[in-house]
Amino acid sequence: MSLLVLKDVVKRYHNHTAVDKISFEIPHGTIFGLLGPNGAGKTSLIRIITTITQADEGSIFINGEKLSASHIEVIGYLPEERGLYKKMKVGEQLMYLAQLKGMHAKKAKSEIMHWLNKFEITDWWNKRVEELSKGMQQKIQFISTVMHRPKLLILDEPFSGLDPINTNLIKEEISAINASGTSIIFSTHRMEQVEEICEQMVLVDNGKVILSGEVKDIKRSFKKNIYEFELENRGQNPLNFENYQVVESSQNHYYKIQLKEGQEANDILKYLIHNDAHIISFNEVLPSLNEIFIRTVENQN
Repeated sequence: MSLLVLKDVVKRYHNHTAVDKISFEIPHGTIFGLLGPNGAGKTSLIRIITTITQADEGSIFINGEKLSASHIEVIGYLPEERGLYKKMKVGEQLMYLAQLKGMHAKKAKSEIMHWLNKFEITDWWNKRVEELSKGMQQKIQFISTVMHRPKLLILDEPFSGLDPINTNLIKEEISAINASGTSIIFSTHRMEQVEEICEQMVLVDNGKVILSGEVKDIKRSFKKNIYEFELENRGQNPLNFENYQVVESSQNHYYKIQLKEGQEANDILKYLIHNDAHIISFNEVLPSLNEIFIRTVENQN
């Protein structure tokens, strides 16, 4: 059984269909990428999953139960537009938000202190949010999202406003939370982050799913049989690759070659070895998710 299941979900605003019969499932313990260009329907989907709004058609299930307002206690949501109260003190605000999630005061304070200690920011308890930098506010927002130990964590651009050190810190915590069994929906425009973090993904455009599956399988499905290799440059005679389509080459030691029908990577390796070429590296070139994203969306329009 998957943790989250969407079946033919539809959401309309006046005469505009923002979500058009979208279906997908998120297995337990998975980091799942929810991707799409601006206006694709991602935000509408997230609002439906978090019960902020309701779907006009279709069904959503969490752990086999039909989604209801009570499930908000097992969902954590970090929105792209941060929503902290600037005038409130950090500790007061976190306690308030924790109790909105159904946590008792004693348990809430224990969890909050756990996270403040983890981030080495216990002295922030009595500071007002407006006194903190954007990056510091982001940490507090993250704590407010995970302190009730949700089963489903939705992260919308979670690294916005963070420097590289704090980005790595939050990445480590996301990984640890996922390892504990929490399923994560990760929404971002940074495709390299999706490649690094996500196991599965869905790409939506104009309210429809246009691509879905495991990230590694999607990348392989878009490959073009291109291989790149680097040779030790020892001034040897130029190699002859006239039987191949050379995409790129550099000073007789770096090559990028696209195989034609019937050709195999082993043919290139055999040729290199036969000509005593010293191979430093040899790799298949897979398209980046950014390339796949652009190509897939453009083909829909």
